[in-house]
Amino acid sequence: MLQRKLTRVVRIGDTAIGGANPIAVQSMTNTKTEDAEATIRQILRLEEAGCEIIRVTVPTFEAAEAVSAIKKAIHIPLVADIHFDHRMAIAAMEHGADKIRINPGNLGGDDRLQEVVSCAKERGIPIRVGVNGGSLDRDLLEKYGGITAEALCESAMRQVRKITDLGYEDLVISIKSSNVPLCIEAYELASAETDFPMHVGITEAGTPFRGTVRSCAGLGAILSRGIGDTVRVSLTGDPVEEVRVAKELLCSLGLRKNGIEIVSCPTCGRTSIDLIGLAEQVERMAERYPEKNMKLAVMGCAVNGPGEARDADAGIAGGNGEGLLFRRGQIVKKLPEDELLAALEEEVRNWKG
Repeated sequence: MLQRKLTRVVRIGDTAIGGANPIAVQSMTNTKTEDAEATIRQILRLEEAGCEIIRVTVPTFEAAEAVSAIKKAIHIPLVADIHFDHRMAIAAMEHGADKIRINPGNLGGDDRLQEVVSCAKERGIPIRVGVNGGSLDRDLLEKYGGITAEALCESAMRQVRKITDLGYEDLVISIKSSNVPLCIEAYELASAETDFPMHVGITEAGTPFRGTVRSCAGLGAILSRGIGDTVRVSLTGDPVEEVRVAKELLCSLGLRKNGIEIVSCPTCGRTSIDLIGLAEQVERMAERYPEKNMKLAVMGCAVNGPGEARDADAGIAGGNGEGLLFRRGQIVKKLPEDELLAALEEEVRNWKG
């Protein structure tokens, strides 16, 4: 089991991150926030997928006003994403945002930052301090000769100090880059300097295929170092996929036990059934049982499938037009191929573990 760094606890609405709390899965809507109905529909889909914190962009007063209606219709904390205009941060908080995400360096001056912090302090709303390579101060670029992990870390700590010097410490930190090794190093440096909880992610990761690979490479390394209290996978696509990838990543690292874990073999010349289609059907079936914490195996070969997957609570292994149902490596019965899925689902329904 990976050992997580113990950080401060920050409450975002009804959800706590940091400390010994589970790593929370986040996503961000890609609808126009001003269109409250469309935004609500997307958030409800994200909730069903397992999203635990949602972020919406607030570039206009109309978007800030929509936060009120959105909040009433959803069931998870809402974060307002703010850039450049400090008035949007204040308006979003006044309309019920549970948290705001800002880069203190792009709000237009310390006086405007103080207004935002005063509003957050008055309402008990946490602030995520987010920095990335595109927001580095010129002096840091000159000092480090460009965008480096040290520059990103120093930028984050500089922005955090601006807020803590104003007497507010209900903070979360994120340091993002699309450069995976750079991002890993920056989070390591920042984690060594502070005990504020960390929001981890690889920004601008890419399309679902490339973005998933890049995100899992970077986030897997960061999380395996015990760093991270909430995570967002950034993909150019349906945000529901971000949630699915994040959940699977956390489960793969043993950081969350959330629903059914599925393993399946890559197929080979011995495979005599439609294992790819069967594995996809098992994935869809498992989504109907989020309350079941168990491991399933879908194996293509009855010769050694049960043995290879003996740590699975239940599984199926294919043959020629038929297959085996097994539990913990022990064969239960032989079945026709078209009955394997139903038999495995029956095992799931009856699982009491």
